Amino acid sequence: MLSILEVPVAERRRWFALVTVSVAVSLIIVDSTIVNVAIPSIVDDLGIDSTQVQWVQESYTLVFASLLLVLGVLADRWGRRRVMMIGVAVFAASSLLAALAPTGSLLIVARLVQGLGGAMILPTTLSIINATFRGRERGIAFAVWGSTIGGMAALGPLLGGWLTTDYSWRWAFGINIPIAVVILVAAALVVDESRADDDRGTDLVAALLSVMTFGGIVFGLIEGRSLGWWTTLEESATWWPLGVSPVPFALAIGVLGAVLFVTRSRRRAAADLPTLVPLELFTIASFRNGNVAALVVSLGEFGILLSLPIWLQNVLGYDALATGWILVALAGGSFLASGAAQPLTQRFGAVAVVRAGITAEIVGVVGLGLVASPTSTWQTVVPFLAVYGFGVGLATAQLTGVVLADVPVEASGAASGTQSTARQVGSALGIAILGTVLFTSTAATLDARLEADGVPADQRSTVVSAVVDSSGGAIAGLAQDERTAAAADDARDALTQGTRYSAWAAGAFLLLGLGATLTLGRRTDDERAGSTT
Repeated sequence: MLSILEVPVAERRRWFALVTVSVAVSLIIVDSTIVNVAIPSIVDDLGIDSTQVQWVQESYTLVFASLLLVLGVLADRWGRRRVMMIGVAVFAASSLLAALAPTGSLLIVARLVQGLGGAMILPTTLSIINATFRGRERGIAFAVWGSTIGGMAALGPLLGGWLTTDYSWRWAFGINIPIAVVILVAAALVVDESRADDDRGTDLVAALLSVMTFGGIVFGLIEGRSLGWWTTLEESATWWPLGVSPVPFALAIGVLGAVLFVTRSRRRAAADLPTLVPLELFTIASFRNGNVAALVVSLGEFGILLSLPIWLQNVLGYDALATGWILVALAGGSFLASGAAQPLTQRFGAVAVVRAGITAEIVGVVGLGLVASPTSTWQTVVPFLAVYGFGVGLATAQLTGVVLADVPVEASGAASGTQSTARQVGSALGIAILGTVLFTSTAATLDARLEADGVPADQRSTVVSAVVDSSGGAIAGLAQDERTAAAADDARDALTQGTRYSAWAAGAFLLLGLGATLTLGRRTDDERAGSTT
């Protein structure tokens, strides 16, 4: 076996570049896991309500999902390394703004800008890998990429809990800045610039239509619960003059944008004019069907992460640091699975590993729903979190590899942006649905419990609003007053019930995702080619 010093310099440079882009995308993962843990502390410090809680997380997703496709395509033309480095710099600057934010509104603005930086980072890291590695090496590269994400995800909750408990939630954002500096220096030294050979330009109108499509859809999904899915909820939408909620308008704009995008792309392709996304990508079965599976899986994969920190801290009483330690089980399982995924893939094929991973995710989230109670302990929660994390680690990198396996290098950015967008739209939809399940069922259960206790309607409404608007943060205050201690117990039961229903809904979506993988066959073209050589 060759030592690292005996490996040619160019070969070593490629693998160092892989580590660099993997850490770059992990910047996004660390940030999201830290924010999940820090949310209760942000609520206490800035006094934000449940809608703003959702927006602290979803403002990022709105911009991120809207721009992934466009920036992935533009990176092919402008240079993949260049766009990634700009994205890292933007992410660092917006993290500084978030760390210094004095209000919830400014924090949300910072998260919007973070979404822009993240949308530059994710598709470019994937397209750099796709352009740099081929065949068996590409599978190894995606495994390293996934393992790095798993490792950084394991660090995120613990780091977030430590920073939030011993220092401040503001350091949960500030920690991104030194990491970003390291990434920028490493990228300048070891990542080669690459871009597509096709210099025919792109379709700027289609780019705007794609932003219109995903911006409208994601906005509608995020705001449906707070603004009303059809009738305007006046207490939340004081800025909106109509009786019909802005949500159906946003969704209609998104659907209209999608129709116009597809129609325009087909006409331009027929006229041999450049399109934003090469339509021939969708003739590749693994790309087409893999994106559908990724979208459906994402419905259940990420939404549960909204409810877990809220339940662990506001019902079970763990502080942010303890919550971080508990969530390490999820990320630790992901890390272990990411390392095992490549040898399993070589033996059974990527699609089989994806299916095994999704199955483990289903077992994990359904198990969490079964054991969740107001008296649960970390010992009952951790095993199912680990199983869930193990499933995520098996499925995530391998499903990405399946989607991109047969994509030509010159279309790497467009393909990476498309698959990343599919995941993000699924994630936004999942968070919107599971967030609605969590808070709606919590409100209904709490109202019923309080009514059974003989609490008058006006007092019930006040307590329910306080608990839901604070995402459970008001429970501690209720428990400290003897007159409302019983209501606090009811609130713990209700939030637990909401968490339980949210977990089971996530399991149902994952089951649909498992069914969607049946369209993927058994092997990609790369795997079939490898088996004959």
